[in-house]
Amino acid sequence: MKFMKLGSKPDTFQSNGNNIRYIASELSTDITVNVGDVKFNLHKYPLLSKSSHLRKLVADTTEENGDEIYIDDIPGGHSGFEICAKFCYGICVTLNAHNVVTARCAAEYLGMHEAIEKGNLVYKIDVFLNSSIFRSWKDSIISLQTTKYMLPWSEELNLVGHFIHSIASKASIDSSKVDWSYKYNQKKIPEETGNYRVVPKDWWVEDLCELDVDLYEQVISSIKGKGMVSNEVIGDSLTAYASQKLPIPNKGQIPSTAIGEHRSTISTILRLLPTEKGCVSCSFLLKLLKAAILVESGETAKRELVKKIGQQLEEATVNDLLIWAPEEETMTYDVNTVEKIIQEFLTRDENPENGPADIDESSREISLGILSEASKLMVANLIDAYLGEIAKDQNLLVSKFVELAEMVCGISRPAHDGLYRAIDIYLKEHPGISKAERKRICRLMDCKKLSPKACMHAVQNERLPIRVIVQLLFFEQVRAASKSGTSTPKSINDLNCGSSRSMTNTDEDWDATATAEELRALKSELAALRLDGGKGGGNGRNADLRSCADKPTAIAKMKGMLISKKVFARIWSGKNGNGEMSGSDSSESHNSINQHDVRSPSSSRNRVSIS
Repeated sequence: MKFMKLGSKPDTFQSNGNNIRYIASELSTDITVNVGDVKFNLHKYPLLSKSSHLRKLVADTTEENGDEIYIDDIPGGHSGFEICAKFCYGICVTLNAHNVVTARCAAEYLGMHEAIEKGNLVYKIDVFLNSSIFRSWKDSIISLQTTKYMLPWSEELNLVGHFIHSIASKASIDSSKVDWSYKYNQKKIPEETGNYRVVPKDWWVEDLCELDVDLYEQVISSIKGKGMVSNEVIGDSLTAYASQKLPIPNKGQIPSTAIGEHRSTISTILRLLPTEKGCVSCSFLLKLLKAAILVESGETAKRELVKKIGQQLEEATVNDLLIWAPEEETMTYDVNTVEKIIQEFLTRDENPENGPADIDESSREISLGILSEASKLMVANLIDAYLGEIAKDQNLLVSKFVELAEMVCGISRPAHDGLYRAIDIYLKEHPGISKAERKRICRLMDCKKLSPKACMHAVQNERLPIRVIVQLLFFEQVRAASKSGTSTPKSINDLNCGSSRSMTNTDEDWDATATAEELRALKSELAALRLDGGKGGGNGRNADLRSCADKPTAIAKMKGMLISKKVFARIWSGKNGNGEMSGSDSSESHNSINQHDVRSPSSSRNRVSIS
């Protein structure tokens, strides 16, 4: 830290402990200066020889006041006055980054200019500022922070502007020329290889975190105005500043005294955020949104953050999206805000604005198409995982769960394992929902898009309706047959197996959950399907579906369901007479499964394509 010593005499200022300061001297004092609640018993000559303002005050005194004057508005209070008084007596005073602004403003107030005496205090402080403080990175930051206590004097003297210009100029210099940062101060220390460490481009961001938000905003605005620092580095600075000034506490634990300061910080960061996408991470934006919600920053701030988050939602994680719901809400998490973010993402997909501007239109469309599909798939998987987390909330309504899942139902994804996991968790945590609600949730899932592992788990899942389990068993049979090269069932008669025990099942039966006995039977059935499929189908067509008479009663019951005409009207829809398959009721399903052409029995050797 730079410093300058003024005067050479020893300090003879003393105190009697009762807010009275006096100068130890053989000469009796002849003037009393009241600065706030502190009295200074001093001598007129040293003071009046250097201060035009004190001259005026003494000249205006009356006989009633005697030799006592009052100064209540001097910048820096009694500390600032004492520095000036010591200079008048020639007592040694040390100026540094912490007190130089106070001394400069107090000297200005007292009128200690060259016109009164050559080499006066104002002149000497200005020399120190220009030769040392403004040239020092660290001292400029420290001094700038002290200017807030000297307002409006520090602004009228343009000290604030000088400090900001000094800091912004240094932050805009090529990092290879930097050697003044006090966070990254090891640039000139050689490593074991003999090479010097390289200062990163964002070397200055941690240093500026010491500034109050209003000064920080002025410095960053000045840096941006110079155009020498990239938006990414500006984003790094905003992220570092927010991480120190906006700790995200648990729900409802922000001190009321800090709410106003947090709101101001959030508003400032929003104003400083670069418009260019990707300059700050999506995780940072979501943390900022959580803080804005907690301190009730206002709808405008939250709406702006939601829009920015939607532009890069594919970068988010599940933990990022777990936003505490307001106190008055019964739900644990703020699902409504997440819905707004998803809607913003989907709107962006409808009107893509990103992508290089200097390429031809056809290449631009191809590029945007690839990026858009990748982004949409990432978001769909993200929401599936998010549903799995919020499904644990006992107060999450079925309608809200379905509403959120349906927002991404139009995004095609190769696997529905994540969605199945979320559905299973919800059914487990909400055992009291009705059959209709259970059915509504299960419609979200495409049975054909479950992996073999997920399918095996689902077939044994006692929380799923029977109709879903039967569909899973059927599609697993098709998958096994396709993998082994055997023919797949082409009609109801192919699955009849000569059984005369086909039964008719009502919707009540299909929406019910399976019994433990039925689940054990289905597990054995699924294992048999895989085993037979791995052997190439055995000695006959669809060897996995042998005579129902050889199966236990539970399996026979499930096969009876499977071969029911009513069942196949749902599983193997005859819509338009082309035999397309659907993962749920053809008239009720929300997510239709990929369609497959079902050929005539004469083409039984052809495999069915499974997505």
